[in-house]
Amino acid sequence: MTNQEVTPRTETAAAAPAGRNEPALLPPVDVIEDATGITLYADLPGVPKDKLNLRVEGDTLSIDAELVLPVPQGMEATHAEVQLARYRRAFTLSKELDPAKVSAELNQGVLRVRIPKAEHAQPRRIEVQVG
Repeated sequence: MTNQEVTPRTETAAAAPAGRNEPALLPPVDVIEDATGITLYADLPGVPKDKLNLRVEGDTLSIDAELVLPVPQGMEATHAEVQLARYRRAFTLSKELDPAKVSAELNQGVLRVRIPKAEHAQPRRIEVQVG
């Protein structure tokens, strides 16, 4: 990304939601920039929509999600490599982005977040007059 529009932020207890100071997984995120904004793709396997909290506060975009991995009835997990039941990630947004127009979609464990550029940061064509 050329303009460093979205910067990952190190999560601290102060930035975590109230009562959510437990350790969390850092989901991998791809950030793609185009002329009209950025798109983030966060891998959140095992997260249902009702356990996902996506917020913009000031210049910070926060992802907080609870992992739900059901074990079939009558079965018991004998080995689990994922020990943490929460994903958490925060990003600092540049002033070129419009936090009021953020849209998000969760599909098969992948969160897609679209953040368009603000009106003043959009590319525009300038008409040249002949003198």
